[in-house]
This record gives sequence, structure tokens and C-alpha cells, in this order.
Amino acid sequence: MKQMINIALPKGRLGEKVYSILEASGFECPSIREQNRKLIFENEEKGVRYFWVKPSDVVIYVERGAADIGIAGKDIILEYSPDIYELADLGIGKCRMAVAAKKDFCDRRDGVLRVATKFPNIARNYYNSQSRDIDIIKLNGSIEIAPILGLSDVIVDIVETGKTLYENNLEPKQDIVDISAILIANKVSYKFKNAEINGICEAVRKNLNL
Repeated sequence: MKQMINIALPKGRLGEKVYSILEASGFECPSIREQNRKLIFENEEKGVRYFWVKPSDVVIYVERGAADIGIAGKDIILEYSPDIYELADLGIGKCRMAVAAKKDFCDRRDGVLRVATKFPNIARNYYNSQSRDIDIIKLNGSIEIAPILGLSDVIVDIVETGKTLYENNLEPKQDIVDISAILIANKVSYKFKNAEINGICEAVRKNLNL
């Protein structure tokens, strides 16, 4: 008997794009396209059960086993360092994590660098690798305003086109890491539902020509 695979999808445009890929790969679930308030959608014939979660929660659901597989941005994986398997880079949702600051800013390294970010662990690891003394300022909203108002010297954030930065007289200074969507798996699930998970993974790879 085919085992059901629980799949955590990130809410938003990325999740919708990922579901379209899974659908095109042969793991459709028609009820997910309907206008309703359901939280869980399943197709017993295909052996899949989908649910939408906040993007930053995908790794938690997968790590804890509530989801067998999920799709998470590389930024979330690096920030939370979950104990999971990374199965495939889907090559979508591409952007980069970068340091940005005012256009005239130059880090002279003669004091503590104030860094505003939503990603304190990524920022800390990056500057630790440079033996740079920093003060992390954790923010949750738009952080571009932090250096403008003098709250921070630089920001560490996701950059896609850079348009928002340039419109606020900021610019990228250093790239930290490239970001894209990663197919991840719970370690126990991967052991006991290996055939089913690999079947989904291979179908997605084939669909995307990976």
C-alpha cells in the first residue's frame, strides 16, 4: 500500500510556483485550486497530502516530522540550521543574501559595526568568518530604513533586483550567498518512506530538467 507523503508548502508566490511544479510532475491535488478555507489537501490516489505554512516554518514542520518533505528557501535553512536532508535545488525563487549600506559608506574596521537584519545567524556567521566585531540589531519589518535613520551602519538582507535599495540611496556592498528554493526531507521519513520521497524528487528533477 502506498504511503502518504505530507508536503509542507510555503505560503505565497513561491509556494504557488512550487505546487505548479509538483502538479506538472504528476502529484496534483485538485482541491488545492478550489476557493475554500481548508488547511490540508490530499489526493489518496497520488499518495500526497499538502498543507500551507509560513515560509520560515517549513523547516520546523519537516525537522519535527509533521511534514515528510517541504520546500524552503536556502536563507531559511542557513538561518535555522535544521537537522534535515537537502534533496534538490529547484533553481527557482533566485535571489541573494547581501550586505547593503549607504552609497558613501566605507567600513574602516576601527570600531563595532552595527548590522540590522532579519537574519542574525547568517549575519553573525558571515562576519565571524571575517573576525569582524559587530552589534546585531534584529528587526522584523523593512530594514532598509535602519541605515538611513542612523540605527545601523549596514543591513544584511535578501536582494532580488536591488530596486528598493537604490530608491533609498543604498546599494549592495558584498554578496554573502546565493539563495533559491530547496526541496528538503525529514531524516526519519527519508529512511522509512524512501521510495515514495525519491519518486517525487526524481519526477520533479525530470520536470525541471535538473
